[in-house]
Amino acid sequence: MACRPSSASASRPGTGRVDAAMTALDTPQLLAIAAALGWASGLRLYAVLFLTGAAGALGWVELPHGLRLLQHPLMLGASGLMVAVEFFADKIPGVDSLWDVLHTLLRIPAGAALAAAVFGADQATWAAIAALLGGGLAASSHVAKATTRAAVNTSPEPFSNIGLSLLGDGLVPAVLWLSWTHPLALGAFLVLALVVSAVLVWMLAKFLRALVRRFGPKRGGVA
Repeated sequence: MACRPSSASASRPGTGRVDAAMTALDTPQLLAIAAALGWASGLRLYAVLFLTGAAGALGWVELPHGLRLLQHPLMLGASGLMVAVEFFADKIPGVDSLWDVLHTLLRIPAGAALAAAVFGADQATWAAIAALLGGGLAASSHVAKATTRAAVNTSPEPFSNIGLSLLGDGLVPAVLWLSWTHPLALGAFLVLALVVSAVLVWMLAKFLRALVRRFGPKRGGVA
C-alpha cells in the first residue's frame, strides 16, 4: 500500500517512504480506505489487521489515529500468527467452511469497527457512515465467500478450493493498496464485486438447497 508522499513527511529523517499525513487525505479517500478495510475484512480479517499495521509500522502509509494500534509490535505478532493459521485453515476442504462459520460473528463487526476507526471519535457522523459502509461490505464479501466455498466443497477434488483460497489471499493486499493509491478504481471494483457477490449467493444458495433436498432425510420414508 502506498500513496503520494508529502513534503512534510519526506523532510523527517528516516521517513522518506512515509506517505501523506491523514490531514492531507480528503473525505472521499478516507471513505475509500474505510470501504476497503470493511470489504477485505469479510475475506481475510487477520490479513487486513496485519497488512495495515505492517504498512504503518514500516512507514509506507500514515495510519489514522484510530488504526495506529495495529502497528504495535504485540498486535503485529498476534495478527501475523493468525494470518498463518488462517492461511492453512482456509485451504482444507470442510475446515474452511467451519472457519467461516466460526468467524461470521467476528468479521462483520470487525469490518465495521475498522472502517469507523479511519475517521475516529472527532468525526462521529462520518465514522458512523463508515461503520455502516464497512459492516455492509464485510457482510457481503463474507457471505459470498462462505457460500462459494461451501458449494466448492461438494466437489471431491481439492484444487478448486485451494485456487479460490489463493485468490482471496491476493485480493486483500490488492484492495488495500487500491484504497490508498487509486480510490476511484477501488470504488469501481467494489461495485463490480457487490454485483458478482449477489449473483453468486443467489445461484449457489439455490444449488446448495437442491443438494440438501436431494441428499437430506426423506419425509415419510421408511424408517
